[in-house]
Amino acid sequence: MTNDAHCHFFSTQFFETLSRQRGRTETAADVCRELQWDDPDTAFSLAERWVRELDAHGVVRAALIASVPGDESSVAAAVHKFPARFVGFFMLDASAAEAVERTRRAITEYGLRAICLFPAMHHVPLDDRRVHQVVDVAASHPGTAVFVHCGVLSVGVRKKLGLPSRFDLRLGDPLAVARLAAAFPPVPFVIPHFGAGMFREALMAADSAPNVYLDTSSSNGWIRYTPGLSLESVFTTALNVVGASRLLFGTDSSFFPRGWQKGVYQAQKAAAAAASAADQALIFGGNFDRLFPL
Repeated sequence: MTNDAHCHFFSTQFFETLSRQRGRTETAADVCRELQWDDPDTAFSLAERWVRELDAHGVVRAALIASVPGDESSVAAAVHKFPARFVGFFMLDASAAEAVERTRRAITEYGLRAICLFPAMHHVPLDDRRVHQVVDVAASHPGTAVFVHCGVLSVGVRKKLGLPSRFDLRLGDPLAVARLAAAFPPVPFVIPHFGAGMFREALMAADSAPNVYLDTSSSNGWIRYTPGLSLESVFTTALNVVGASRLLFGTDSSFFPRGWQKGVYQAQKAAAAAASAADQALIFGGNFDRLFPL
């Protein structure tokens, strides 16, 4: 059984938001034509396409991430249409005045189950009072996780559209996640991409806080920052330090027509081949079901 803990839901509202950030009033279809990507159409249509895509690759369930702040309703529509297939995540700007209320509404009204924080993107340190207020909401709703992007942050679609990415990478330190996780022990924290270049720090964070998980998603191109490191050695080290029960397989799939990234799956399966069958079952499906039960 395969579950994917990291897919982006590039909705119509996502593309319209990027257009506004460029100071334009293009439709999602206009932006997609420029990118040479498929128009997502309605949230329901996009959800149906994702189901067909997952079916084609034998993927049972997937996390769908609302990939701009304010797009919770798009992912919620997909989750409500296919509750057995999707778990809803949403990006949150913790600096926004309505961040706490938006978080509460996303969890209680929309049924979304993970808050996605991007400290480097939104320039909000994890020890900021506003972050603690948001995580307080997660703590008061058991079953809600907090996803924190750490390390290098590069958003390909922004580059393609010529949008500036004024990210402060100093704020994406996994050690700050460890401190936050220690303050909220019942809340699961997920660090994607093995820490995205801060692998050592991600391992330290997970080793010090039992409620910190690592997701394996993307091509993990950050490996080039550490000479001699390979994806196989990343998996081996993570298994030795963190254990199989806190690793979540993901692809970082996003747009169509590319769809679900089978190549990422194949590379990770090969890298994890030395793990036992039981450990592989946890990484590639079981842990996701345990964190986000139906």
